[in-house]
Amino acid sequence: MATNTEKPTGKAESKKNIPAAAPKVDAKAMEKAPVQTPKKEEKTEDKKPETKPVVKKTKKTEVIVNATSVPVSTKYAISICKFLKGKRVGDAIRDLEQVALLRKAVPMKGEIPHRKGKIMSGRFPVRASKEFINLLKGLAGNANNHELENPVIVEAIANKASRPYGKFGRVKRKRTHITIKAKDKIVKIPKIPKEAKK
Repeated sequence: MATNTEKPTGKAESKKNIPAAAPKVDAKAMEKAPVQTPKKEEKTEDKKPETKPVVKKTKKTEVIVNATSVPVSTKYAISICKFLKGKRVGDAIRDLEQVALLRKAVPMKGEIPHRKGKIMSGRFPVRASKEFINLLKGLAGNANNHELENPVIVEAIANKASRPYGKFGRVKRKRTHITIKAKDKIVKIPKIPKEAKK
């Protein structure tokens, strides 16, 4: 049960609560006193919150991701770029994940051992493919931000970067500049001939 926290009021306390009578005012004093007119309230203009002008976004048809001095062999990066070209971004990420798990080989030219499947010779560049996966995820985020529905990798370029010396200056490290560009691919619906409609 809830307890009553209010104090009981007696007669003495109820008298205290009664408001005091208004003091009597002389009529003569009122006549002598200057009449005060109520001041007119100044009209304050309702300030509307300032709205920033809406800037229309120019819709992009292509997105690019650039990476400088990535610790990847330039030879492997070039072959991965060829491997990715013409693929959708999601498919390219899936293929490189297969490469990292040693299930799919990246085709390469030169004196490299042959692999099973449609390709002749190839390798499994695990570290390089992981770096490319990070770049492709960034590219997918860019495409999503610019509302590209079906981004396809149009351009993938790998260039040699300046190579710093390693520990004690004996070895030069591997460094590569990578640029990947994707465009929105418009899917063409094939026209149905008039004869097939009948």
